[in-house]
Amino acid sequence: MKLGEVNKEIEPKRIGRASVIFVLAAVGLIFSLGWSVALGAADIKLSTVWEAVSNFDPANTSHQVIQELRMPRAVGAALVGAFLAVSGAVMQGLTRNPLASPSVMGVTHGAAFALIIALVFFPSLSNGGMMAASFAGAGLAVVLVIAVGSLSSGGLTPVKLALAGVAIGGMLSSLATAISLHFQVAKQMSFWYAGGLANTSWSSVQVLAVAGLVGLVLALAISKSMTVLSLGEDISKGLGQNTILIKSSGVVVVFILSGAAVSVAGTVGFIGLVIPHITRFLIGSDYRLIIPVSAILGGWLLVMADTGARLINAPYETPVGAITALIGVPFFLYLARGERGSM
Repeated sequence: MKLGEVNKEIEPKRIGRASVIFVLAAVGLIFSLGWSVALGAADIKLSTVWEAVSNFDPANTSHQVIQELRMPRAVGAALVGAFLAVSGAVMQGLTRNPLASPSVMGVTHGAAFALIIALVFFPSLSNGGMMAASFAGAGLAVVLVIAVGSLSSGGLTPVKLALAGVAIGGMLSSLATAISLHFQVAKQMSFWYAGGLANTSWSSVQVLAVAGLVGLVLALAISKSMTVLSLGEDISKGLGQNTILIKSSGVVVVFILSGAAVSVAGTVGFIGLVIPHITRFLIGSDYRLIIPVSAILGGWLLVMADTGARLINAPYETPVGAITALIGVPFFLYLARGERGSM
Protein backbone atom coordinates (compact mmCIF):
# COMPACT_ATOMS: atom_id res chain seq x y z
CA MET A 1 0.00 0.00 0.00
CA LYS A 2 1.40 3.39 -1.00
CA LEU A 3 0.89 6.58 0.98
CA GLY A 4 -0.62 8.22 -2.09
CA GLU A 5 -3.20 5.45 -2.32
CA VAL A 6 -4.21 6.00 1.30
CA ASN A 7 -4.72 9.72 0.63
CA LYS A 8 -6.58 9.09 -2.62
CA GLU A 9 -8.95 6.68 -0.92
CA ILE A 10 -9.81 8.94 2.01
CA GLU A 11 -9.59 12.61 1.05
CA PRO A 12 -11.99 13.02 -1.90
CA LYS A 13 -14.83 11.25 -0.11
CA ARG A 14 -14.48 12.94 3.26
CA ILE A 15 -13.20 16.47 2.87
CA GLY A 16 -16.50 17.92 1.62
CA ARG A 17 -18.52 16.31 4.41
CA ALA A 18 -15.89 17.33 6.99
CA SER A 19 -16.05 20.94 5.78
CA VAL A 20 -19.84 21.04 6.15
CA ILE A 21 -19.70 19.45 9.61
CA PHE A 22 -16.92 21.81 10.67
CA VAL A 23 -18.88 24.90 9.60
CA LEU A 24 -22.11 23.69 11.22
CA ALA A 25 -20.26 22.80 14.43
CA ALA A 26 -18.52 26.19 14.45
CA VAL A 27 -21.86 27.98 14.07
CA GLY A 28 -23.30 25.82 16.85
CA LEU A 29 -20.31 26.65 19.05
CA ILE A 30 -20.78 30.38 18.49
CA PHE A 31 -24.47 30.18 19.41
CA SER A 32 -23.71 28.03 22.47
CA LEU A 33 -21.12 30.59 23.61
CA GLY A 34 -23.73 33.35 23.37
CA TRP A 35 -26.27 31.22 25.21
CA SER A 36 -23.73 30.35 27.92
CA VAL A 37 -22.89 34.02 28.48
CA ALA A 38 -26.56 35.07 28.54
CA LEU A 39 -27.78 32.43 31.02
CA GLY A 40 -26.94 32.39 34.71
CA ALA A 41 -28.09 33.50 38.15
CA ALA A 42 -29.37 36.62 36.40
CA ASP A 43 -30.38 36.05 32.77
CA ILE A 44 -29.10 38.61 30.29
CA LYS A 45 -30.54 39.30 26.84
CA LEU A 46 -28.48 38.21 23.86
CA SER A 47 -28.66 41.77 22.56
CA THR A 48 -26.97 42.93 25.76
CA VAL A 49 -24.27 40.30 25.28
CA TRP A 50 -23.61 41.64 21.80
CA GLU A 51 -23.49 45.22 23.11
CA ALA A 52 -20.96 44.20 25.77
CA VAL A 53 -18.75 42.71 23.06
CA SER A 54 -19.10 45.40 20.40
CA ASN A 55 -19.59 48.51 22.54
CA PHE A 56 -18.44 47.85 26.11
CA ASP A 57 -19.68 50.30 28.74
CA PRO A 58 -17.64 50.10 31.98
CA ALA A 59 -20.48 51.77 33.91
CA ASN A 60 -22.98 49.07 32.90
CA THR A 61 -23.11 46.29 35.52
CA SER A 62 -24.37 43.73 33.01
CA HIS A 63 -21.47 44.54 30.69
CA GLN A 64 -19.02 44.08 33.55
CA VAL A 65 -20.52 40.68 34.45
CA ILE A 66 -20.33 39.61 30.81
CA GLN A 67 -16.77 40.80 30.18
CA GLU A 68 -15.14 39.82 33.46
CA LEU A 69 -17.04 36.69 34.54
CA ARG A 70 -19.11 34.97 31.89
CA MET A 71 -17.11 35.50 28.71
CA PRO A 72 -13.77 34.18 30.02
CA ARG A 73 -15.60 31.19 31.49
CA ALA A 74 -17.36 30.39 28.21
CA VAL A 75 -14.23 30.86 26.10
CA GLY A 76 -12.23 28.82 28.61
CA ALA A 77 -14.79 26.00 28.41
CA ALA A 78 -14.53 25.97 24.62
CA LEU A 79 -10.73 25.80 24.72
CA VAL A 80 -10.59 23.12 27.43
CA GLY A 81 -13.15 20.98 25.58
CA ALA A 82 -11.19 21.35 22.35
CA PHE A 83 -7.91 20.42 24.05
CA LEU A 84 -9.34 17.31 25.71
CA ALA A 85 -11.01 16.15 22.49
CA VAL A 86 -7.82 16.56 20.45
CA SER A 87 -5.77 14.85 23.19
CA GLY A 88 -8.14 11.89 23.08
CA ALA A 89 -8.01 11.71 19.28
CA VAL A 90 -4.21 11.76 19.32
CA MET A 91 -4.02 9.08 22.03
CA GLN A 92 -6.43 6.82 20.18
CA GLY A 93 -4.58 7.30 16.92
CA LEU A 94 -1.12 6.64 18.32
CA THR A 95 -2.08 3.60 20.40
CA ARG A 96 -4.81 2.26 18.09
CA ASN A 97 -6.78 1.91 21.31
CA PRO A 98 -10.49 2.89 21.11
CA LEU A 99 -10.60 3.23 24.92
CA ALA A 100 -7.76 5.75 25.14
CA SER A 101 -8.48 9.24 26.47
CA PRO A 102 -6.79 11.61 28.94
CA SER A 103 -9.22 10.66 31.72
CA VAL A 104 -9.41 6.90 31.15
CA MET A 105 -5.64 6.60 30.70
CA GLY A 106 -4.96 8.46 33.97
CA VAL A 107 -3.39 11.52 32.29
CA THR A 108 -5.77 14.04 33.83
CA HIS A 109 -5.43 12.40 37.25
CA GLY A 110 -1.66 12.61 36.96
CA ALA A 111 -1.85 16.29 36.07
CA ALA A 112 -4.21 16.97 38.98
CA PHE A 113 -1.93 15.01 41.35
CA ALA A 114 1.01 17.20 40.37
CA LEU A 115 -1.11 20.30 40.88
CA ILE A 116 -1.93 19.19 44.43
CA ILE A 117 1.78 18.66 45.12
CA ALA A 118 2.48 22.15 43.78
CA LEU A 119 -0.37 23.61 45.82
CA VAL A 120 0.97 22.07 49.04
CA PHE A 121 4.71 22.61 48.65
CA PHE A 122 4.89 25.57 46.24
CA PRO A 123 1.74 27.63 46.95
CA SER A 124 3.17 30.81 45.41
CA LEU A 125 3.68 29.32 41.94
CA SER A 126 2.52 31.42 39.00
CA ASN A 127 0.04 30.21 36.39
CA GLY A 128 2.98 29.16 34.24
CA GLY A 129 4.45 27.17 37.11
CA MET A 130 1.14 25.44 37.77
CA MET A 131 0.91 24.53 34.10
CA ALA A 132 4.45 23.12 34.19
CA ALA A 133 3.41 20.98 37.17
CA SER A 134 0.40 19.76 35.15
CA PHE A 135 2.67 18.74 32.29
CA ALA A 136 4.98 16.85 34.65
CA GLY A 137 2.05 15.03 36.24
CA ALA A 138 0.60 14.09 32.86
CA GLY A 139 3.97 12.71 31.78
CA LEU A 140 4.33 10.72 35.00
CA ALA A 141 0.91 9.13 34.47
CA VAL A 142 1.70 8.12 30.87
CA VAL A 143 5.01 6.51 31.89
CA LEU A 144 3.38 4.60 34.76
CA VAL A 145 0.45 3.39 32.63
CA ILE A 146 2.70 2.11 29.85
CA ALA A 147 5.05 0.47 32.36
CA VAL A 148 2.25 -1.29 34.26
CA GLY A 149 0.44 -2.33 31.08
CA SER A 150 3.64 -3.84 29.66
CA LEU A 151 4.36 -6.02 32.70
CA SER A 152 1.78 -8.69 31.87
CA SER A 153 2.35 -11.46 29.36
CA GLY A 154 1.29 -10.69 25.83
CA GLY A 155 2.34 -7.05 26.02
CA LEU A 156 0.12 -4.01 25.69
CA THR A 157 -3.45 -4.40 24.44
CA PRO A 158 -6.25 -1.82 24.38
CA VAL A 159 -7.99 -3.36 27.39
CA LYS A 160 -4.74 -3.65 29.37
CA LEU A 161 -3.95 0.00 28.68
CA ALA A 162 -7.42 1.02 29.85
CA LEU A 163 -7.20 -1.10 33.00
CA ALA A 164 -3.71 0.22 33.77
CA GLY A 165 -4.95 3.76 33.21
CA VAL A 166 -7.88 3.33 35.58
CA ALA A 167 -5.60 1.73 38.20
CA ILE A 168 -2.89 4.40 37.97
CA GLY A 169 -5.49 7.16 37.92
CA GLY A 170 -7.11 5.74 41.04
CA MET A 171 -3.74 5.42 42.78
CA LEU A 172 -2.73 9.01 41.99
CA SER A 173 -6.15 10.25 43.05
CA SER A 174 -5.86 8.39 46.38
CA LEU A 175 -2.36 9.74 47.01
CA ALA A 176 -3.54 13.26 46.27
CA THR A 177 -6.45 12.82 48.69
CA ALA A 178 -4.14 11.60 51.45
CA ILE A 179 -1.75 14.51 50.89
CA SER A 180 -4.55 17.05 50.85
CA LEU A 181 -6.03 15.71 54.08
CA HIS A 182 -2.67 15.72 55.83
CA PHE A 183 -1.85 19.26 54.77
CA GLN A 184 -5.47 20.46 55.11
CA VAL A 185 -5.96 21.55 51.52
CA ALA A 186 -8.84 19.16 50.79
CA LYS A 187 -11.17 22.03 49.91
CA GLN A 188 -8.82 23.30 47.21
CA MET A 189 -8.30 19.75 45.94
CA SER A 190 -12.02 19.12 45.60
CA PHE A 191 -12.17 21.71 42.81
CA TRP A 192 -9.62 19.88 40.68
CA TYR A 193 -11.29 16.51 41.01
CA ALA A 194 -14.85 17.72 40.59
CA GLY A 195 -13.96 19.73 37.51
CA GLY A 196 -15.26 23.21 36.95
CA LEU A 197 -14.68 26.54 35.23
CA ALA A 198 -16.07 28.91 37.87
CA ASN A 199 -12.69 30.55 38.52
CA THR A 200 -11.70 30.99 34.89
CA SER A 201 -10.32 34.46 34.16
CA TRP A 202 -8.89 36.19 31.12
CA SER A 203 -5.40 35.35 32.39
CA SER A 204 -6.40 31.67 32.37
CA VAL A 205 -7.69 32.04 28.82
CA GLN A 206 -4.37 33.60 27.78
CA VAL A 207 -2.48 30.61 29.20
CA LEU A 208 -4.83 28.24 27.36
CA ALA A 209 -4.40 30.19 24.12
CA VAL A 210 -0.61 29.91 24.25
CA ALA A 211 -0.73 26.19 25.04
CA GLY A 212 -3.34 25.64 22.33
CA LEU A 213 -1.28 27.45 19.72
CA VAL A 214 1.65 25.11 20.33
CA GLY A 215 -0.30 21.89 20.95
CA LEU A 216 -2.85 22.20 18.14
CA VAL A 217 -0.26 23.26 15.55
CA LEU A 218 1.91 20.27 16.48
CA ALA A 219 -1.12 17.96 16.36
CA LEU A 220 -1.98 19.16 12.86
CA ALA A 221 1.67 18.83 11.82
CA ILE A 222 1.71 15.10 12.65
CA SER A 223 -1.89 14.40 11.59
CA LYS A 224 -0.92 13.05 8.15
CA SER A 225 1.59 10.65 9.71
CA MET A 226 -0.95 9.61 12.34
CA THR A 227 -3.40 8.61 9.63
CA VAL A 228 -0.87 6.16 8.22
CA LEU A 229 0.23 5.01 11.69
CA SER A 230 -3.38 4.20 12.59
CA LEU A 231 -3.35 1.61 9.76
CA GLY A 232 -0.61 -0.30 11.57
CA GLU A 233 2.95 0.23 12.72
CA ASP A 234 4.35 -2.17 10.10
CA ILE A 235 2.70 -0.22 7.28
CA SER A 236 3.97 3.05 8.73
CA LYS A 237 7.54 1.76 8.98
CA GLY A 238 7.29 0.25 5.50
CA LEU A 239 6.48 3.70 4.12
CA GLY A 240 9.61 5.09 5.77
CA GLN A 241 7.99 6.91 8.67
CA ASN A 242 9.84 7.46 11.92
CA THR A 243 7.25 5.97 14.26
CA ILE A 244 9.24 6.83 17.39
CA LEU A 245 9.31 10.52 16.39
CA ILE A 246 5.59 10.50 15.57
CA LYS A 247 4.67 8.89 18.88
CA SER A 248 6.98 11.19 20.83
CA SER A 249 5.42 14.23 19.16
CA GLY A 250 1.96 12.88 19.95
CA VAL A 251 2.88 12.42 23.60
CA VAL A 252 4.10 16.04 23.70
CA VAL A 253 0.74 17.14 22.25
CA VAL A 254 -1.11 15.23 24.98
CA PHE A 255 1.17 16.70 27.66
CA ILE A 256 0.63 20.26 26.51
CA LEU A 257 -3.11 20.15 25.85
CA SER A 258 -4.12 17.95 28.80
CA GLY A 259 -1.81 19.75 31.18
CA ALA A 260 -3.20 23.14 30.20
CA ALA A 261 -6.80 21.92 30.41
CA VAL A 262 -6.40 20.38 33.87
CA SER A 263 -4.56 23.43 35.22
CA VAL A 264 -7.64 25.54 34.44
CA ALA A 265 -10.64 23.20 34.74
CA GLY A 266 -9.54 20.23 36.83
CA THR A 267 -10.31 16.65 35.86
CA VAL A 268 -13.12 16.94 33.32
CA GLY A 269 -13.51 13.41 32.04
CA PHE A 270 -14.68 11.52 28.96
CA ILE A 271 -14.71 14.33 26.38
CA GLY A 272 -11.48 12.89 25.01
CA LEU A 273 -13.15 9.49 24.76
CA VAL A 274 -16.52 10.36 23.24
CA ILE A 275 -15.76 13.14 20.76
CA PRO A 276 -13.07 11.37 18.65
CA HIS A 277 -15.39 8.37 18.16
CA ILE A 278 -18.26 10.60 17.08
CA THR A 279 -15.92 12.47 14.73
CA ARG A 280 -14.61 9.29 13.11
CA PHE A 281 -18.19 8.08 12.66
CA LEU A 282 -19.07 11.31 10.86
CA ILE A 283 -16.02 11.92 8.67
CA GLY A 284 -13.84 8.80 8.61
CA SER A 285 -10.31 8.07 9.78
CA ASP A 286 -8.18 10.84 8.25
CA TYR A 287 -6.59 12.67 11.19
CA ARG A 288 -6.08 15.83 9.13
CA LEU A 289 -9.87 16.11 9.35
CA ILE A 290 -10.42 14.43 12.72
CA ILE A 291 -8.28 16.88 14.70
CA PRO A 292 -9.95 20.18 13.67
CA VAL A 293 -13.47 18.73 13.76
CA SER A 294 -12.83 17.10 17.14
CA ALA A 295 -11.61 20.43 18.49
CA ILE A 296 -14.81 22.22 17.47
CA LEU A 297 -17.12 19.44 18.70
CA GLY A 298 -15.20 19.11 21.99
CA GLY A 299 -15.44 22.83 22.62
CA TRP A 300 -19.16 22.79 21.87
CA LEU A 301 -19.81 19.83 24.19
CA LEU A 302 -18.01 21.36 27.19
CA VAL A 303 -19.65 24.76 26.70
CA MET A 304 -23.05 23.06 26.73
CA ALA A 305 -22.09 20.89 29.73
CA ASP A 306 -20.84 23.92 31.68
CA THR A 307 -24.04 25.82 30.91
CA GLY A 308 -26.07 22.85 32.13
CA ALA A 309 -23.93 22.63 35.26
CA ARG A 310 -24.92 26.20 36.13
CA LEU A 311 -28.61 25.72 35.41
CA ILE A 312 -29.49 22.25 36.76
CA ASN A 313 -29.42 23.28 40.42
CA ALA A 314 -29.31 27.07 40.22
CA PRO A 315 -28.09 29.14 41.98
CA TYR A 316 -25.71 26.34 43.02
CA GLU A 317 -23.35 24.73 40.53
CA THR A 318 -23.19 21.06 39.62
CA PRO A 319 -19.60 19.91 38.92
CA VAL A 320 -19.15 19.90 35.18
CA GLY A 321 -17.22 16.64 35.49
CA ALA A 322 -20.42 14.98 36.68
CA ILE A 323 -22.26 16.19 33.57
CA THR A 324 -19.63 14.84 31.18
CA ALA A 325 -19.46 11.56 33.14
CA LEU A 326 -23.18 11.00 32.59
CA ILE A 327 -22.44 10.96 28.88
CA GLY A 328 -19.05 9.31 28.98
CA VAL A 329 -19.47 6.37 31.37
CA PRO A 330 -22.16 4.54 29.34
CA PHE A 331 -20.14 5.22 26.19
CA PHE A 332 -17.00 3.80 27.82
CA LEU A 333 -18.84 0.67 28.97
CA TYR A 334 -20.21 0.17 25.47
CA LEU A 335 -16.73 0.44 23.94
CA ALA A 336 -15.17 -1.80 26.60
CA ARG A 337 -17.82 -4.45 25.99
CA GLY A 338 -17.20 -4.34 22.25
CA GLU A 339 -13.43 -4.49 22.72
CA ARG A 340 -13.72 -7.46 25.07
CA GLY A 341 -15.86 -9.26 22.54
CA SER A 342 -13.24 -8.78 19.84
CA MET A 343 -10.37 -10.22 21.87
